[in-house]
Amino acid sequence: MTMRFLDVWWDGRLVGQLTQNQHGELGFVYSPEWLGNDDAPSLSASLPKRAEPFSRRECRPFFGGLLPEESQRDAAAQALGVSRGNDFALLDRLGGDVAGALQLLPPGELPATPDPNQSPVPLDEPGLIRVLDALPVRPLLAGEEGLRLSLAGAQSKVPVVLVDGAVALPAPGQPTTHILKPPIARFSNTTENEALVMRLAAVVGLDVAAVEPRVVWDRTFLLVERYDRFRGEDGLVRRIHQEDFCQALGVPTETKYASEGGPTFKDCFALLRRVAARPAVDVLKLLDAVIFNLIVGNADAHGKNFSILYDRDGPRLAPLYDLLATVAYPELSPKLAMRIGKRATLGEMDAKGWSAFAADAGVGLPLIRRRVSEISQAVIARVQDVAGEVMRPGLDESALSRCAAMAKERAEQCALTPQESLLRRKSHPA
Repeated sequence: MTMRFLDVWWDGRLVGQLTQNQHGELGFVYSPEWLGNDDAPSLSASLPKRAEPFSRRECRPFFGGLLPEESQRDAAAQALGVSRGNDFALLDRLGGDVAGALQLLPPGELPATPDPNQSPVPLDEPGLIRVLDALPVRPLLAGEEGLRLSLAGAQSKVPVVLVDGAVALPAPGQPTTHILKPPIARFSNTTENEALVMRLAAVVGLDVAAVEPRVVWDRTFLLVERYDRFRGEDGLVRRIHQEDFCQALGVPTETKYASEGGPTFKDCFALLRRVAARPAVDVLKLLDAVIFNLIVGNADAHGKNFSILYDRDGPRLAPLYDLLATVAYPELSPKLAMRIGKRATLGEMDAKGWSAFAADAGVGLPLIRRRVSEISQAVIARVQDVAGEVMRPGLDESALSRCAAMAKERAEQCALTPQESLLRRKSHPA
C-alpha cells in the first residue's frame, strides 16, 4: 500500500490533509496556508494548530468520529466493499457531506458548487418507501451513485434536503438540511418517542433541534432539521462547523461511554469552560440538559450526544439532539451513560448525589435544586399537551400517551424534596 491522501475542506477552504501510510495508519497535517492565517481556527479542540503532523492516536478520534457506528458501520462497510476498521476508506467513500462544515475529497478534486438551476427531485411515496427499506442494509445509502454522505451514530439515518416541504436526496455538492430517521427496528414506536421528547425539551425551554414526525403509507419516520446549516440572504445553504464532545476531547467512538473511559459530566463542563465563547451561558444549558434527560429517562446521553457548534458568534453548545426516553424499553440498561454525582439511575438520586454533581459541574447546589424543580414542574404541566400536538394520523396514539405518562411520573418523582423522596422509597421499596 502506498501513501494515500484526502484533502480536508472547510467551507471551500483547504484545511489540510488526512493521510494513510503504507501500514494503514492515519495521520493529519494542517496546510501551510491554514496555519499562516491567524483567523483560521483549529479543526478541533483536540487538534490545535501546529506545523507537525498528528499521529493516528491524536487524529483518529476526530476523523473516526465522523463515521457511523456499530452495526451501521458494519453495514456501510459491507455495502461499499471495504473493511469496517478502515476509517480512511470509509471517509473516502462517505466524506462528501459530514456533520459540520467539512468535506473530505481526493487530491485535485475541488468542492462542488451546487448548480442553482439544478433542483433535486422530491421523492414520491414509493421513493420514500424504497429509501426506508434500503437504510437497514445500506446505511446513509452508502454506494448509491452520486451520494457521499456520512453521519456519526448507531441509529439508521440519511441526510436529505427539502423541496417545498417534500423530502429529496441532495444534488451533487449540495449541503443537506435535514436528517431522515426511520424507526429503530428493534424497539417499538421510536418515532413517537423521540418526537415527543424532543418537542417537550423545546417547550420547557431547552435549545433543541427542530423535529417533525411524518408518515408515508403505514411507515413512520422523523425529520430533524440540521442545526449545522444556515441559509444566507442569497438563499444558499451553507455548512457550519461542529464537533461532538468525544471528538473535542480526543476520545475514540468505541469508548464513548464513561464506564469505558469516555467523557464524564465533569469532563463535559470543563470542556465548555475551556472552549465556549460564553461559558457561563453554555454551562447552564448543559445543566438543564442533564436534568431534563434524567427526568424523561434518557439513559443514553453519552459524549457523542453533545456537540460544540462553531458559528459566527464563536464556539457554543449545539442544540440538543437524539433525545429518546430509553426507559420505555426494558431490554435497555437503565444505567446512565454518564453518572450524575456518582448515581447511576433516577431511583438512586438523593441529596448527596446532587451535592456531588454540583461539585463536578462547578455549579451551586441551590441553583441545581431550583432548576430540577422548575424543569420538573414544566414537564408535568406541558407533557400531555405536547403529546396531543405531536399526534397525527398514522402515529401510535397509545404509544405517545404511554411516553407522556412515564415522563410525567418521573417528573413528579424528581420534583419531590429529598425528604419526600426518601419517605416514598421507604413506603414503596423497589
